[in-house]
Amino acid sequence: MTIHQITFSPTGGTRRASEFLCKGFDAESTITELCTQEENLNYPNIEADDLVVISMPVYAGRVPALATERLKNVISNEAKCVIIAVYGNRAYEDALVEMQDVATEIGFQVIAAIVAIAEHSICRMYATGRPDDIDAKELASFGTTILEKIKENKPFAAPLTLPGNRPYKQGCTGPFPTANDNCTDCGTCASQCPTGAISIDNPKGNNNELCIGCMRCVSVCPVHARGIGERLNMLAERLKPLCSDRKQNELFV
Repeated sequence: MTIHQITFSPTGGTRRASEFLCKGFDAESTITELCTQEENLNYPNIEADDLVVISMPVYAGRVPALATERLKNVISNEAKCVIIAVYGNRAYEDALVEMQDVATEIGFQVIAAIVAIAEHSICRMYATGRPDDIDAKELASFGTTILEKIKENKPFAAPLTLPGNRPYKQGCTGPFPTANDNCTDCGTCASQCPTGAISIDNPKGNNNELCIGCMRCVSVCPVHARGIGERLNMLAERLKPLCSDRKQNELFV
């Protein structure tokens, strides 16, 4: 059995959650990053007896449409999979059932589901540093639990009953980041943007028609020149009562 990680991780927290989970499998795994420019996408070769871990971030209670679109290009061969919805300590709402539906649609057997917390991608004062050491141990223990159930060779409940609503809540867009005067025109953001929303010829700007607000550009900027400006304080204040308490990772098997 080969373990494949398929992740959409603009700011790194989602990928870390997936990696911590996979430590509980005590086996090497491959990693496919869907948050990259289209020409760099390279989909894994999955066999029927493999295990696939699919991880995506939660944006306003949904998963990014770009992530699900790219996942649909994966040939599942009806392999078993674990889904991980990673949110910034507010709420995951319909993201987990949306992931379950997409994975099932392309033929995966969803045998387990996890919600994990990572540092908020915009307001980084919430869930700062997560997944942290406590999360790492817990997510690895989730992996051990899942692996033990696989080894029992007993049928998994199908489909899993997961929190969330169908139809899903309405998605939203933004906020869209731009660069301030500290920008050096290095082009790192343009080269890393998964949608091509930033032009290499004008990296200070942003094409809001293409931008999905993933904050990839903010996280990779070497001089911290990109962000959402004054809107950050307003958003942080609005999220404060929702994001201040430490929320817990959850496992569904």
